Amino acid sequence: MPTPSPFSLLLEPFQSLRSRTFAKLYFAQTISLLGDAFTWVGLALLPYQFGRERSAIILSSALTLRVTAFIIFSPFAGVLADRIDRKKILYVTHFIRMGIVTCLPFVNAEWQIYVLVFFLNVFNAFFTPTYKSIIPQVVEKAYYRQAIGLSTATFQLLGVLGPGLAGILAVWLGARDIFFVDAVSFVVAGVLILLLPGDLLNTASAKERPEKPLSAWADVLNGARLLFGNPLIRFSLAIEFVSAIAGAQILVNTIGHVKDGLHLPDTYYGWVMGAFGVGATLAAFGGGFDKTTSRRVSLIVGALLLGLAITGANYVGYPVLLGLWVLAGLGQSLAEIPSETLIGEQIERSQQGKVFGSHFAFSHLWWAIAYPIAGFTGSQFPGQNFLYGGLLTLGLLMAALVVFRPKKQLSPGQ
Repeated sequence: MPTPSPFSLLLEPFQSLRSRTFAKLYFAQTISLLGDAFTWVGLALLPYQFGRERSAIILSSALTLRVTAFIIFSPFAGVLADRIDRKKILYVTHFIRMGIVTCLPFVNAEWQIYVLVFFLNVFNAFFTPTYKSIIPQVVEKAYYRQAIGLSTATFQLLGVLGPGLAGILAVWLGARDIFFVDAVSFVVAGVLILLLPGDLLNTASAKERPEKPLSAWADVLNGARLLFGNPLIRFSLAIEFVSAIAGAQILVNTIGHVKDGLHLPDTYYGWVMGAFGVGATLAAFGGGFDKTTSRRVSLIVGALLLGLAITGANYVGYPVLLGLWVLAGLGQSLAEIPSETLIGEQIERSQQGKVFGSHFAFSHLWWAIAYPIAGFTGSQFPGQNFLYGGLLTLGLLMAALVVFRPKKQLSPGQ
């Protein structure tokens, strides 16, 4: 069999759009993600209207509330996705989020930002795991990996391009009116969600559902048990934690390194973070090289790239840093994409909602742990923060290989 060209690998994820249902779901999520970029740029600008000295505190508090909402509510969202009409979950939570975003231009007190951001992400916590649990239902098994890759690549690409476009419009519209752009994107995405065929989104038959429904807490615990009970998924979760440790170093400490370490203006920070996003996008589009059941090659290579890329970042010039951040972006996608693919392949369809919900909570918990570590290294070891963060990343990778690497003998080629 001839080796596929790099160009064909980049186009491979688009094969998943052959499913009309997934295509509608994908474009709805893409439009929504673009709108989210406008909201987060608006939220970054809005705190300045309450006083420049309070802006960092307000924004960091809002981000903390965002992660907290995900950790608390997403496991219950997954349980709900296994019990009731998934299409109803999507459009109800979607339009509630639209209503919350529409309220943001009218805030006149700091506490209102916190309340609206928290509830916005409570409903995000219900929408996203449900969206992820639908993908295995509507995409043929042969294209499931491509669908996950396309979804992740789009997320990464919009993470790079979205804030830039939002920033341009923010200059034109202002910090408050930009939220209305997100509200309009919700309307367009909502129409696509309403057009989804509800029957195809709920494949669990009556026989697959338990005769006596479990309590919500029992289902949440069962989702966590299924998540950590599978050795392949458990190893990928361990690698996700390693990836979060390195990724938090990049997100938290790059700005300080560019401005204080390299003595460069803000524009250079934008370019280097763009390089990170480009690397992540390329890996998400072309990460199909590892077709094994375990995805171990992708997981290990990704975490190793991340660790090595950041370890030497304090000691190189800006051009080399750009290259390192491209490699780090490649590594992060390779280390994080396999988890969702493995859940879709390894977990029974009738149980996938609660498992996706549990995964969404734990993956954000990893970041909640990683951010303070990055803040500590950045404040206590300026000039060496990436070195220590990289050594910690590589050490945790070695520990994950020793403790969590699946010991079960897999069939040839896996």
